[in-house]
Amino acid sequence: MKNRFLHILLLIILVAFSSRAQILENDTRTQVADSRFKSLQVKLDGNDYFPPIITLNSEDKIRISFDELDEERSYLRYSVVHCNADWTPSDLVESEYVDGFNYADITDFKHSLGTLTHYIHYSFTLPNDEISFLISGNYLVKVYHEDEPENTLLQARFYVCENAVSIAASATSRTDIDYNGEHQQVSFTVNTRNYAIRNMYTDLKAHVTQNSRSDNEVVVNQPLMVSGKNITFDHDRKLIFEAGNEFRRIETVAQHNISMGVERMQYHHPYYHAILYTDRMRTNDSYLYDKTQMGRFTIRNSEAYDSDNGSEYIITHFTLDTEGQLSNGKIYLNGEFTNNLFTPSTMMKYDPATGLYTADLLLKQGAYNYQYLFVPDGSTRGYSSLEGNKFQTVNEYLIRLYHRDPSSRYDRLIGFAITFSGK
Repeated sequence: MKNRFLHILLLIILVAFSSRAQILENDTRTQVADSRFKSLQVKLDGNDYFPPIITLNSEDKIRISFDELDEERSYLRYSVVHCNADWTPSDLVESEYVDGFNYADITDFKHSLGTLTHYIHYSFTLPNDEISFLISGNYLVKVYHEDEPENTLLQARFYVCENAVSIAASATSRTDIDYNGEHQQVSFTVNTRNYAIRNMYTDLKAHVTQNSRSDNEVVVNQPLMVSGKNITFDHDRKLIFEAGNEFRRIETVAQHNISMGVERMQYHHPYYHAILYTDRMRTNDSYLYDKTQMGRFTIRNSEAYDSDNGSEYIITHFTLDTEGQLSNGKIYLNGEFTNNLFTPSTMMKYDPATGLYTADLLLKQGAYNYQYLFVPDGSTRGYSSLEGNKFQTVNEYLIRLYHRDPSSRYDRLIGFAITFSGK
């Protein structure tokens, strides 16, 4: 544990002096480039457990929030980028997808109150009086210092949908490769009664994600069948997913008391430390249902009036026992709090002295969902080999349907559906 606290001291130094990474060109994944910025969340305003998708020309709003570890507020600004279905920036000019100027200042902020770690909590919603959307599709919001628009501090993905078609979707454990085994298969039917599509076999593409992950997202370009106004996507090997397991859960909602998954709390200047119980592989365990947040996290301090600016930042110590070091790949923590990215900060490090994998993250108080994914060497996809694949697992599947006819210059998001397995 002493070595881990030395590692934490290094982390504190890095945070204090702020390491600003550069987001690669055309890397449109939700991520934070500056280590002073934490707890990035992009949500449907009013529903924390719904994917960040709104309906065009409706009252829906996307809420983006985050913290900056600092004493004084920064003068921050944001703008949006329209993207194709594959998240590459589209060829449209700003005036084709945004009504008004494509930038606005972040004026909604509040300083932390009663916390050892000083920070400023920022939030804003889209669309608003400064920025509104003219067309549907994928959008990326970029945040930067008002005098440095070329240096993105953080960015987040969200969707604007036309809801021009209706989609009926389902997920089952009776798949084309096993029956109540280790997989789940998605199928869906699109009703285009009120929407004209020139060629239903060539002009559509469907994107399907499991629990908001992008590493195992699939794209289906060809439907199984077209019958009148109905388009059926089924019996496609691409639509078969690993079932995985229910997310693990921890809570750090009270720094002075023990919460779910926490073995003990300690204070080492200048942070509280939450030492979690050691996790173990669940591959051979029987399935156990546990209602989770589908990988999401919620900021909460049970001892504060306002959790947004009254929650403490705590060094959270994760430990995993794999009964020895694994070869041919790496282990990563995964969940919304990692932005579903495989990065050095979320990679589990093997400690030969203890025979355990460890990771130490600076996390704001709250309730967190997480899992351990194994990423083989040379791959960008995570697998559930450490968690096990249980066909009963409740997973959230988001289906997004895009349309582009030969005369169009962008991918219209014409419909979406959410379905859950195991229900």
